[in-house]
Amino acid sequence: MRGIKSILTARRVADIEPFEVMDVLSRAQALERAGRRVVHMEIGEPDFTAPAPVVEAGIRALREGRTAYTATLGLASLREAIASHYQEKFSVKVDPGRIAITSGASGGLLTLSALYVDAGDEILVPDPGYPGYRHFVRAFEGVAKILPVSAASDFQPTLEMVRAAWGPRTKGLLLGSPSNPTGTLVSTERLSAMAEFARERGGTLIVDEIYHGLVYEGEYTTALAFAEDVFVINSFSKYFCMTGWRLGWVVLPQGALRGFEKLAQHLFISAPAAAQHAAISAFDSETLKILEERRGEFARRRDFLVPALKKVGLSIPAEPHGAFYVYADCGGDARRFARDLLEKEAVAATPGVDFGANGTDRFVRFAYTRSMEDLEEAAKRIARFAR
Repeated sequence: MRGIKSILTARRVADIEPFEVMDVLSRAQALERAGRRVVHMEIGEPDFTAPAPVVEAGIRALREGRTAYTATLGLASLREAIASHYQEKFSVKVDPGRIAITSGASGGLLTLSALYVDAGDEILVPDPGYPGYRHFVRAFEGVAKILPVSAASDFQPTLEMVRAAWGPRTKGLLLGSPSNPTGTLVSTERLSAMAEFARERGGTLIVDEIYHGLVYEGEYTTALAFAEDVFVINSFSKYFCMTGWRLGWVVLPQGALRGFEKLAQHLFISAPAAAQHAAISAFDSETLKILEERRGEFARRRDFLVPALKKVGLSIPAEPHGAFYVYADCGGDARRFARDLLEKEAVAATPGVDFGANGTDRFVRFAYTRSMEDLEEAAKRIARFAR
């Protein structure tokens, strides 16, 4: 656990880049306090709240006093519901005993990093990619070795990249599919090939599937469909619209479960009890119908925003197939673009520099987590700004 202690030193804290998106949000909120109407496209959070059946289940849990600590790995009934979900959605059989319920996907990433990363270990991570990947690795004195991905590979790693980057200290590859910030997917064939390569080298593949469910066309599956020795991370935050409930899960190889459990006991004891009881209802047919309707709405928003941004001169070199982001090339200084767009037109977007250093200073991430009315208004403002 030395990594947790060392990251709290002044030297380590000084090395951590601040999130530009939080600065954008703070300024946007200041503009709102001054009376301006801001269109928020900076935060990766659904504008939908938890579906009514989930809320009702949570209320029942609170009223019935089901708020005590649960087992560290989570409620057996919730783990079984998740396992059934994999069977029903992907025809993949997952032993509920391999599933650990966590305090959000972040709790899963933290605990998995504590379990898997030792000082000096290399974990391959894509750039651009979710910034938490590299910081969790660094927190435990590992090395986040960058894979510079580009539009040529849909901003996702390829087997050739992984093979070229893999070294004697490399322990694994961590990626997201669909990804943040690009919304692109890794094909099943590519995932399978990378998992096999990592296995041959004595390492593993770690797949963040937090945006699973939010895929808008084409076939896709979970990494669990082709390998039992991969680590898969997921969450109730995105597809299930339960961000503040702080609930996620990790599917682990059987041999890793006890170590993960022991670390989780010390790091967070157990995930929130009421949220776990509520989340069982997330897999009911009534709830899934609501969620699928929302997925359709996200697809409609994407299909509006992508051509709207292209029309005003922004380039989208890899169109999103999932999540709820558009990663657009603004043609210049992304920080300045985002700042000026906010100040002049009150549209908040995230500079790409939050997601790495591989050409990200030209990109801006727009989240289509707003109503169509808001997106239409944003498109008008962006068009005016771009003239």
